[in-house]
Amino acid sequence: MSVCRINICHSLVLDGVITGMKKIAAIATAALALAAVLSGTAHAAPARPLPVVPYPWDKRVKCQTDDPEGRHIVTRYGNSELGWYHFTGRHNIKKCSTLYAALHGRVDRNDHHGHLEYDGVVIETGPRPRQVKFTVVVQYTRKTTDGRYDAGRGQKIGVITAYCHNQPGNKCPAWAKM
Repeated sequence: MSVCRINICHSLVLDGVITGMKKIAAIATAALALAAVLSGTAHAAPARPLPVVPYPWDKRVKCQTDDPEGRHIVTRYGNSELGWYHFTGRHNIKKCSTLYAALHGRVDRNDHHGHLEYDGVVIETGPRPRQVKFTVVVQYTRKTTDGRYDAGRGQKIGVITAYCHNQPGNKCPAWAKM
């Protein structure tokens, strides 16, 4: 009888081990299936390439003014490549009035394909007077020259960037309070 009890005990231990192994195998299989689905390798049909989506940019208008020749020039919020979000971070120009100072003057450079550049100067008076020259670049067409950005029917791209001259990284100095 004692042999039988050992076999029963041995059998129960084996059943417990086998049941545990089955649970581990089931969990491993589920994890493997989940990984395959998430990695995209479980598709039966061949994957088609995604459609080309233009880089998103915010077309809302932040500032607007007219130049002396009657062009209505807008500054769109844009993104990190063009517009307000581009030059406020990268070039430290944070006021619409700074743009207006240059845009209310005449066009300094015109390629006759919609690319306009306006120059301006910020002057600080006082015991240590100083000045910095800056440029506002405008794309006065519906699309950018590379075709990546479109302002929409009847609209213009507007101010692409603004930057200071003779400064590290073309970043305007803090004293200019631009």
